[in-house]
Amino acid sequence: MNNIINRWPIWIVFAVLIWLLYALQSILMPFFAAALLAYLCNPLVDRLMKWRFSRIAAVSTVFSVLFLTITTTLVLLIPMLWRQFMYLESRLPFLLKWINRKAIPWLEKSFKVDLDRLDMDLITSWLTSYWQEAGTAAGHVLTRVAQSSLDIISIVGLISLVPVVTFYLLLDWDKIINNIKELIPRHIEPTVSKLALECDDVLSAFIRGQLMVMLALGIIYAVGLQIVGLKLGILIGLLAGLASIIPYFGFVVGIIAASITCLFQFGTHSLDTLLAVWLVFAIGQILEGWILQPYLIGDKIGLPPVGVIFAVMAGGQLFGFIGMLLALPVAAIIMVLLHHAHNRYRQSEFYQRPRIDDEST
Repeated sequence: MNNIINRWPIWIVFAVLIWLLYALQSILMPFFAAALLAYLCNPLVDRLMKWRFSRIAAVSTVFSVLFLTITTTLVLLIPMLWRQFMYLESRLPFLLKWINRKAIPWLEKSFKVDLDRLDMDLITSWLTSYWQEAGTAAGHVLTRVAQSSLDIISIVGLISLVPVVTFYLLLDWDKIINNIKELIPRHIEPTVSKLALECDDVLSAFIRGQLMVMLALGIIYAVGLQIVGLKLGILIGLLAGLASIIPYFGFVVGIIAASITCLFQFGTHSLDTLLAVWLVFAIGQILEGWILQPYLIGDKIGLPPVGVIFAVMAGGQLFGFIGMLLALPVAAIIMVLLHHAHNRYRQSEFYQRPRIDDEST
């Protein structure tokens, strides 16, 4: 009790930090995004420094490649995605009618089941209200921008901060880590450093590996569906790649959406095209299970598929979309801490105490 009272300055500093994070949350997102990019890119900088690059030259090289890659990808991808969004919006009413008039009867006839028809009035009213709300919200945004140009300037300013902060964080990353390390009390520094290194291995295995897996699957699905001829191939493929952060969820979402699109676009009698769509997703699953997951992520995370699904659902339930994004990294860190707690428990006197019957003998 006395130790807790004597450490009241530490608790005050901790409370002030939490209050600052809450009070400044509206401007912290660029710094959080920049810190994530710096964390992902720092190993590349360290590798270039091993090749006799100076720190500033290595950071400039990595930053330039990253900036050019993101810019080129956006320039090439956004127009294609926009065209597919416009196509989806124009064909959505016909798609709903097709599901009622052709898809559901075909499923009933093929699989001998009874299915309910979609309530077109309900869906139409929902879509109408959705678009009206979206239009109203857009109108409010435009009105605010028209009233005060400071809003749009502040948004652009915050976005433009990301590359600037990323560059300087990369430049001073090692110094920042060393300064944080120096703040750790000396008697617990070895243990904390060991846990931090293991957490870093787990996080790097998950974040870098999972991002590459999602990107690879998105490219495989998008290119494959475009080759098959789906007009929404890129949109569905990238959506399936992003959803693959949850085991098998991207595959299920992608193959259902692609199958419905295929049957709507080519008709229920074009089974060869439907089989080609299924083949694309089968190839993606084979490559993910045999190549992408083992080589890009491996077994460092230590979370079974059921644990991954539970962590994502729990994060979404507690903190919404942001919680879903942070659920797996936090769960991976918790797994590292639980592993050490388990080892300490196995080595404790309480666990290794002999049984009562052994003591009596």
